[in-house]
Amino acid sequence: MTDRTRQFEAATLTHLPAAYNLARWLLRDAQQAEDVVQEAYLRAFRFFDDLRGGDARPWLLGIVRNACYDCMRQQRHRAGQVEFDEMRDSDGSGPTMASWPDGSVDPAVLWERHARSGRVNAAIEALEPAFREVIVLRELEEMPYGDIARIAGIPLGTVMSRLSRARALLREALQAEIPAANTGRRRDANA
Repeated sequence: MTDRTRQFEAATLTHLPAAYNLARWLLRDAQQAEDVVQEAYLRAFRFFDDLRGGDARPWLLGIVRNACYDCMRQQRHRAGQVEFDEMRDSDGSGPTMASWPDGSVDPAVLWERHARSGRVNAAIEALEPAFREVIVLRELEEMPYGDIARIAGIPLGTVMSRLSRARALLREALQAEIPAANTGRRRDANA
């Protein structure tokens, strides 16, 4: 293994989960995300000499973002994308759920968690890619605004306005479901 390869791995492999997460959310297809991340890492390795000090994370995620948009342009005609299902596709290492004394999981808690995450995931997936990427980078990857601007290749003010608009769209989408859910509960309570 060459010194360049070791340096590349040291600088980028710790960011592999973030790279995959961004690709998965942008592409909304787990297999495609894996392929794009692999392609992005090949591109990053090829242009590793362009990274001049600093944090490799925004540089790498910018390459992943560009690879995702290249893929979306090439696959515009593709229909029937596979949706990411957090309960099915996660490794179960998330927050612990309420359990019963015998150690089993309370089915009501499991159902509520699944339903809530499904609503949030659906709302994020419904966003346009430009809004989806800033939400994923800020809220899920906890990137600073300046790094998001570097990754997306847009001014800082645009990051802030897109993030504000994306949050508003998510809030609207999630609040639209609340009255229907509360109405159903009130009817059950009065019955």
